[in-house]
Amino acid sequence: MVQVKICGINSAGAADAAVVAGGADYAGLVFFSGSPRHVMPEQAASLAARLRGRCRIVAVVVDAADPDIELAVRAVRPDLLQLHGRETPDRIVAIRQRFGLPVIKAIAVADAGDLARITAYESVADMLLFDTKAAEHSHRPGGHGVPFDWQLLRGRKFVRPWLLAGGLTAENVARAIRACGAPGVDCSSGVETSRGAKNPQLICEFIAAARAAQFAGTDA
Repeated sequence: MVQVKICGINSAGAADAAVVAGGADYAGLVFFSGSPRHVMPEQAASLAARLRGRCRIVAVVVDAADPDIELAVRAVRPDLLQLHGRETPDRIVAIRQRFGLPVIKAIAVADAGDLARITAYESVADMLLFDTKAAEHSHRPGGHGVPFDWQLLRGRKFVRPWLLAGGLTAENVARAIRACGAPGVDCSSGVETSRGAKNPQLICEFIAAARAAQFAGTDA
């Protein structure tokens, strides 16, 4: 079955839709002030309490210093940390050692050349997430609602579990899974009615569409 992560959870309604109605496997809480989905520690703690035991909680940070990661970890006691910036393999090793949590490393993809870095990250991260590379002057590394060429991942084998992200919606997620054989998908802006505003119905529709996708985990 396709794994599903809903990222940028920032309301009780979104949390309940993701894990109660939809049954998502992962829920992401964003600790990055440049994102419209950013949550403050007190709000994040409340949301984590609704999510705990129903899915794996992911704290998402971007090129964060240790004190900022510590703040996120204390607030939500996450199951995983997602590093969505330009963190080096050495930085990932240091974070894993300090916080004792598994790490999802986001890889920004625009063309085949961006996949050359995967081997270095596979040896230190616990999971990979392939997201669309942001425009050069963007202040945010993800959540822009734009897909990359899914065919770039077609037929590739990785030693770590991985998720496909970037511009996914209920309308295109099955096609994306068929195009590259993604074993898991991640959605943020694709389940919003406006930037940062999660829609419970869209969340449920996305999860249902991903679960129903044919040929999941193959390159059919």
